[in-house]
Amino acid sequence: MPTVLRLEGLRFHFYSDEGNEPPHIHVDAGDGECKFWLDPISLARSRGVAPAQVRKIERLVYEHQAQLLEKYHEYHGDGN
Repeated sequence: MPTVLRLEGLRFHFYSDEGNEPPHIHVDAGDGECKFWLDPISLARSRGVAPAQVRKIERLVYEHQAQLLEKYHEYHGDGN
């Protein structure tokens, strides 16, 4: 489960066995976790994360989308 970014107390990471899914990022928010699709950005799921925190995480995903996509493709390959 490689961590690719740490910001504002959040850990952005991938799971090793999910390379067959579209590009996405998991975000550990302490007591909960979110999963965001990266292209286009949308919330896939959220468990135990308050709505205000989800909005904050979504903003960070938008701000770092290019980096997160790059890291996703480096780790999982680009699917070609």
